[in-house]
Amino acid sequence: MTTRTDLVATEYERTTSMTNADLPRTTPESQGVDSAAIEAFVRDVVERDLNLHSIMVLRHGNVVAEGWWGPYSAPQRHMMFSVSKSFTAAAIGIAEAEGRLSVDDEVLSFFPSYATDAVRANVAGLQVKHLLAMATGHAVDTMGVMTALPDADWVKLFLEVPLVYPPGTHFLYNSGGSFLLAAIITARTGQSVLDYLGPRLFEPLGIEAPPWQDTRRGINLGGSGLRLRTEDLAKLGQLYLQRGVWNGQRLLTEDWVDRASSTHSDNSIAETNPDSTQGYGYQFWRSRHNSYRADGAFGQFSLILPELDLVIAITNGTTNAQAVLDAVWDRILPGIHAEALPANPDANARLAETLASLEVPSPSFLAADPELAANIAGRVIELPANTLGVASASVRFDDAAVHLTVTSRDGSSETVPAGRTEWLAGETRVWDKAELERATTASKAGWVDESTLQVRQQCVDTPFTRVWTFVFGEGDAVSVSIGFEPEYWMAYNEILAARIH
Repeated sequence: MTTRTDLVATEYERTTSMTNADLPRTTPESQGVDSAAIEAFVRDVVERDLNLHSIMVLRHGNVVAEGWWGPYSAPQRHMMFSVSKSFTAAAIGIAEAEGRLSVDDEVLSFFPSYATDAVRANVAGLQVKHLLAMATGHAVDTMGVMTALPDADWVKLFLEVPLVYPPGTHFLYNSGGSFLLAAIITARTGQSVLDYLGPRLFEPLGIEAPPWQDTRRGINLGGSGLRLRTEDLAKLGQLYLQRGVWNGQRLLTEDWVDRASSTHSDNSIAETNPDSTQGYGYQFWRSRHNSYRADGAFGQFSLILPELDLVIAITNGTTNAQAVLDAVWDRILPGIHAEALPANPDANARLAETLASLEVPSPSFLAADPELAANIAGRVIELPANTLGVASASVRFDDAAVHLTVTSRDGSSETVPAGRTEWLAGETRVWDKAELERATTASKAGWVDESTLQVRQQCVDTPFTRVWTFVFGEGDAVSVSIGFEPEYWMAYNEILAARIH
């Protein structure tokens, strides 16, 4: 009988059935990587509950290990957050190579219609390279002003926020500056960053038209909003490791790769984590071991180590991304060797089994429903005012699943199935943030104790789990908790005093 472990193990020898878009696969030892080191990394992050969703390790351009924590899987795209910045920067590098702009250009030169006397005075000396290096001179991230006014002209807002420091002299992580880079691409080319990069980067890399959130004026966010598969994330790192060449085609100039990966801003005072104080490049972070990375919130990484010819792509849902990088340095790096290692089928099999058994953790639920379940099935739980705008909820049960129905205050409703032992696929549109207008879910549910029902909706194109917890009390009283794991932009965990009818 063929097991899942057998299938994963054979991936290491799969070389002839891949499409041109796939990265080649081989065994870790053939590329000088100790399987035990990768397994140690995986066990470490699991034991420390760091909530990884995927990992892919490339050595000498070959995938030597890959794994997804179920219900996450290889075909799914994942929110990239600020990894988007590195792609926006690549668009600037390509536009520069095409002679469309220079990083020394004044920012205001791209937006002459905004050039009032006040704006000229405010952004005098601000150049494209300052946006790239997070050295605009602002004292606050301008994205906060922009998102507070979604219908406003964000370019105008950016140019009007006062510069406190001379451009190029002060590091401040400024996603609004990354948006302006996207606006510059649109102003100069007439295309969104997504459309501009399509034939120039995404198609050559075999990255299928990824979703990228834009503003109401049609400009990609630049600093966030992109969704990619793990392999897409790995390809970005491999492209930079190969100094801009892919399958014999030059996509980025060597000079751009050198500049993007070099330090342009000193972030040692502004940041505290050791891998965030090594310098900042052009929308890339420098990190220890002479590495650099595309880095997104909640631990999305494309980590590039040129001296080791190594790329590590990770998607994650953690608030402790530094601990993930620490685990890379402590566990994986000692297993990287200059020469190929002897074949080790037993170690390959153990690693394959470990990678095949990964799963996002969930509570241990009761084996059988309590008597209470029959009494509350199908009844309406009325909720007071809440951030999600949910007016009521109800649950029904069958042998395989718990079915949660929520009705919003606008009258719309949705039912999402949650498996008792397996993650069941679904979809939700009940969110309080525009970037999560719709999310694909995989859900589990069960009784934590005789009076507490929990429904866990893993939103698999995001880092987030939405957790509904119903605690049934005396009479018609129900306490309903709606929370997100990990912390969702802000502390978000509403506990509502509800009634069941």
